[in-house]
Amino acid sequence: MMVLRIAVLVLSFLFMGQAQAQEASQMNMDILKEKIKADKKLVVATNMNLTDAEAKSFWPLYDGYQKELDQINQRVLSAIKGYADAYNAGKGEISNDAAKKLLNEALAVEESELKLRQSYSVKLSKVLPATKVVRYLQIENKIRAIVKFELAAQIPLVS
Repeated sequence: MMVLRIAVLVLSFLFMGQAQAQEASQMNMDILKEKIKADKKLVVATNMNLTDAEAKSFWPLYDGYQKELDQINQRVLSAIKGYADAYNAGKGEISNDAAKKLLNEALAVEESELKLRQSYSVKLSKVLPATKVVRYLQIENKIRAIVKFELAAQIPLVS
């Protein structure tokens, strides 16, 4: 659990990283991101208790899920950046139009996340027993919940 907590805390900081980092800084972030991915994979592997046959089918699906989740994470990052830009431009206040746009994107991201989980639930159910599908989705959900909690703590409310 300690590895999970550390990985998730560092992952939350990745979301808050500067958009115009210098090349060296970007390389360090890339290394950190790869380390977090490896730590997350270790947490999943440790908690899934897969047989060799299950593992052979599971890990390619895991990699596909992570790739699609990365796309959603980029949308989250973009939405946070959009909110920060609007918040800073309005000195703590944002317009109704900007708020509506941000709301629509936040809801679209949530919908994309739900569709991704549903899609992979079906795919995983073809290669794993239901208990292991649920376990994996619980692990993913817990990690996402911690990241969202960390983000929520750092992002001010709309004024």
